[in-house]
Amino acid sequence: MHLSPAAREYFDTKAGERLIWQRHNSYYHDSLQAFIGFLVPRGSSVLHIGADSPSLLNLLAPKRGLGIHASAQVIEQVNKQGVLPRLSFKQAELADVEGVFDYAVISDLLGYVDDVETLLREAAERISWRGRVVVTQHSALWGPVLRLASALGLRVPYRTENWISRADLENLAHLAGLEAVRSGTRMLLPKHVPLLSTFFNTYLANVFPFTRLGLYHYVVLRKQDARSPLSNPSLSIVVPARNEAGMIDTILRDLTVLDCMTELIFVEGHSSDETYEAIERAVSSYKGDKKILYAKQTGKGKGDAVRKGFDMATSDIITIFDADMTVPAADMPKFYRAIVENRGDFINGSRLVYPLEKQSMRFLNFLGNKFFSLAFSWLLNSRLKDTLCGTKMLWREDYHEIQTGRAFFGDFDPFGDFDLLFGAAKLNRKIVDMPVHYGERTYGTTNIQRWRHGWLLLKMVVFAMRKIKFI
Repeated sequence: MHLSPAAREYFDTKAGERLIWQRHNSYYHDSLQAFIGFLVPRGSSVLHIGADSPSLLNLLAPKRGLGIHASAQVIEQVNKQGVLPRLSFKQAELADVEGVFDYAVISDLLGYVDDVETLLREAAERISWRGRVVVTQHSALWGPVLRLASALGLRVPYRTENWISRADLENLAHLAGLEAVRSGTRMLLPKHVPLLSTFFNTYLANVFPFTRLGLYHYVVLRKQDARSPLSNPSLSIVVPARNEAGMIDTILRDLTVLDCMTELIFVEGHSSDETYEAIERAVSSYKGDKKILYAKQTGKGKGDAVRKGFDMATSDIITIFDADMTVPAADMPKFYRAIVENRGDFINGSRLVYPLEKQSMRFLNFLGNKFFSLAFSWLLNSRLKDTLCGTKMLWREDYHEIQTGRAFFGDFDPFGDFDLLFGAAKLNRKIVDMPVHYGERTYGTTNIQRWRHGWLLLKMVVFAMRKIKFI
């Protein structure tokens, strides 16, 4: 654990006292545990390392869990049923833990660790290639305040510790082969004061410049160089198609020549032209070696069509390709390469880097895209230049996790883009923009209704603020 013998002795002998202080300051500890519960999906396998909050592991309800805490005696009190295995700092070294976990959680411990980089490196070895390390730690900015609170008898007596800034933590993580997926600070008012605590900690703490002033900072880390154990992951391309009869032959011709594509899935959505008949004709005449599937959409909206197509997909990686082909098929291998090389977990198309072809995007649509990209970048704590590009690629395993957690957001998205973006952000997946060349339509007219759909997007901003920002 990279704790000195003196630190191990301190935690073992003072664990009961620290637990009393934890109950005395229950508002802080309960809030911290609730936030970690937001970051770690229920049902994950979890390794928790922390001097305090031994009850956190029970709160997370992992499918498999192991806790390494301060004292075996306190552990026994907290977990009387013995459902989840626990070890004390005196009993265990992180390097000796067997197996891998989805999440390793290190809570409020780094201040006492002699070698933070090595601890993070060993934590990285205990997670799967797609796993995450979650770290929470008191902010160095609050050091004088916490020392004063200890002197006044308002918290656990002060003991010399490291004061690590968020920049320090991210740098130490980088040295350990980890990179930040999300980070921030939380809690401006660590005591419960009716109304004020909610205002300060839920709302004000999430607005600049107060986002830099929280009592503790957190960071969610992923492995920098992890690669899929699959040597050549398969790819399913889902094509929602409504009133695109004139594009079907071109789509089939251009996409089936891509080496990365394994499976092409058309989902026709209540067209007023002969799109479904065009799909049937094109598939029946196809003589290539790719797997081609098609279906009629039963619900309404592009989002419903995307979900139907994703449910039909059998490949390791799945992606959306808009039937208007305003994003060229030739760009798809770039998305595939980025996700296979682990540049990101969710590759999001961006039409706003390269010059737009004339008439490909109307001026008001361009302004709307700019506004919503800024809004959702702030909401998701991830830089997104274009949230409305239809081309998005992710691992099918991640999509299944998004499906499992969909009840958290509900069925709110008629477009399909934000269901995936919000779900990926909630799962702490790294979202990366992939610039594409955006061209004019060559057939038909757009299905986008900018005023009605713009109003829906505004409602989504408010919805996301309540669900994933002001929490």
